[in-house]
Amino acid sequence: MAFLQKLSDFLTKYFVLIIVLACLFAYFIPGPGVALATTKLGHLSAVSVLLMIVLFGMGVTLSVEDFKEVAKNPKMVILGTVAHYVIMPLVAFCLVHLFGLTGAAAVGVILVGSAPSGTASNVMSFLAGGDVALDVAIGLLSTLLAPVMMPSLLKLLAGKWVAVPFQEMFFSALEIVVVPIILGVLVHTVFKKHVDKIIKVMPLISQVAILVIIMAIFSANAHNILSATALLLIPVVILHNLLGYSLGYGFSRLLNMKTPQRKAITFEVGMQDSALASTLAISYFSPASALPAVMFSVWHNISGSSLASLWRNHDRK
Repeated sequence: MAFLQKLSDFLTKYFVLIIVLACLFAYFIPGPGVALATTKLGHLSAVSVLLMIVLFGMGVTLSVEDFKEVAKNPKMVILGTVAHYVIMPLVAFCLVHLFGLTGAAAVGVILVGSAPSGTASNVMSFLAGGDVALDVAIGLLSTLLAPVMMPSLLKLLAGKWVAVPFQEMFFSALEIVVVPIILGVLVHTVFKKHVDKIIKVMPLISQVAILVIIMAIFSANAHNILSATALLLIPVVILHNLLGYSLGYGFSRLLNMKTPQRKAITFEVGMQDSALASTLAISYFSPASALPAVMFSVWHNISGSSLASLWRNHDRK
């Protein structure tokens, strides 16, 4: 167990570098990733199953008491979730039109913008001295709302480029997102005395699963990763993330939130669950529409780590 904990700490510390190395491997040796991206386990893709494992891990760390704490002070949680689902989709929509994106690229960018907040935001908020409890609560609520919000926003903002299978996406997101979280909470509740051992291992499993998902999607797009459209996505992804941070911080400041809450809202708005976005993209649209999510995953880990470090150093001074 101690070895697994050290391995998890190592992955957390060098996660950005490891993601970059994984992408390079996927680009030069795409075979294994392509095979995984096209593998089906029953009616689900292998990538979907990996994401379910990640979200089950999230559920295991939660208890019924966590939901009660959220219910005691729901105002900031609701405001943060509303900010997330207003700011990021609208920024994505504006960037798509500003850069003249169409088809798979446009759908992919808007799908990333419509995703719930990413679990990486919890780590960044912790490192930056933010309100981690608020961060986790917003992330949980936005994730539970994902089955409704993602297909709804995609249909509204990207309907002119693609036919959105609303019902199929709703039930798929429900199965991939909500069911694993509920099962995780049940495991935590039923096996409360033994759950600490599971919690210690789950971050490592989740990190490995996310890495494999990124490799699979990147491999599926290896043949067009240097195309003009793919290169155009780089500034789009960077601006999407940075504008999310800026507008999230501005929103929290406008509401006179305290500094720890501002930091939490900033990360919760600007960081997306790109793994979920890429999984749904490759399941319902095309590998090309999953490319913005993969790029976002790499970039928001870099920017999030940098912002957390900047805030931490500022607080020390």
